[in-house]
Amino acid sequence: MSKRDYYEVLEVAKGASLEDIKKAYRKKAVQFHPDKNPGNKEAEEKFKEATEAYSVLSDAENRAKYDRFGHAAFTQGGGAGGFQSGDFSGFEDIFGDIFSTFFGGGMGGMGGDPRRGRGRAGNDLRYDMELLFEEAAFGCEKEITIGRRSKCDTCSGSGAAKGSARERCPQCEGAGQIRVQQGFFTLARTCHACGGAGEVVKNPCTACSGVGLKVKESKLKVKVPAGVDNGQRLKMRGEGEAGLAGGQSGDLYVQILIDDHPIFQRQDHEVICEVPIAFTAAVLGTELEVPSLDGKLKLKIPAGTPSGKVFRIKNKGIPILGSNPQRRGDQHVRVYVHVPKKVSEEERELLEKLATLQGSPIEDESDKGFFNKVKDMFS
Repeated sequence: MSKRDYYEVLEVAKGASLEDIKKAYRKKAVQFHPDKNPGNKEAEEKFKEATEAYSVLSDAENRAKYDRFGHAAFTQGGGAGGFQSGDFSGFEDIFGDIFSTFFGGGMGGMGGDPRRGRGRAGNDLRYDMELLFEEAAFGCEKEITIGRRSKCDTCSGSGAAKGSARERCPQCEGAGQIRVQQGFFTLARTCHACGGAGEVVKNPCTACSGVGLKVKESKLKVKVPAGVDNGQRLKMRGEGEAGLAGGQSGDLYVQILIDDHPIFQRQDHEVICEVPIAFTAAVLGTELEVPSLDGKLKLKIPAGTPSGKVFRIKNKGIPILGSNPQRRGDQHVRVYVHVPKKVSEEERELLEKLATLQGSPIEDESDKGFFNKVKDMFS
């Protein structure tokens, strides 16, 4: 089945900004996340599809390639489908087989110990972590529980039952490879009897069926740095699945998903919020208490402030990730004039008196130009 267009998957326009792509991905990820759709294969596939689309479109270089060549840009091992289980090990296996076939060794080239580096690396894993707006802004430490294949406790990862051990493979005599003479070349292929390990298990461990690995639940503490943004990944080296035959463990990638905030919006390192003010406050000026990530702040509103005016409060935005010493963005407060739907009799009388005193809708010299233009249109 042909892949759908990545922009179509995320339901964004081709010229969409990175922020729009992030928002679209977060919406899809929350909607189709496997934890919220247990046993739903269709939702799982849509989640994977959205993740693959985001991993390409959120990277400027990959997005440029995709815009120019489409899916063909990633069909030769250059795909960017995210850090999912098996992505890297499969790539290495392909090139490993080519080198072993023609040169009789691993990716290290010709010669040397044919059994060197025989262990298979464990799979990388991914965990989606939802954070509150403030947790992402200031950082936090979270404890997560993941299921991963780890060394079997019964056989200590050997795969052999108690009282027995792994034995030398009789097929390849422990080399992990079978050599075949073809004309002028000696070809070496991975031994299918032992999978290249050079050893076999004749009496397998009953706990793990001879694999040496068993799925376990593990608790890990994840330190989230201040300033992480939606869609970013944290890498935990060696916290993926355990390797086979002495291979190194895979890595764990923690994908960040940030919950919406009821008051604040985020644009990179800037924080934006809207605050209503009364008509009298806009005309006469006032001092307001406005919310911020650091608590309530006082903001001076000068007389004659128009609705929609934006005030900047320096260094009250999101901490800038990786800055040392840590710097912060700014907070932007947009004020708008609140127009009440109902007023008391006394308020109505005062407003009517004000309207009478003003005599005409607009007396401010700065705004007369608009009405003069209207008059010219109909004169």
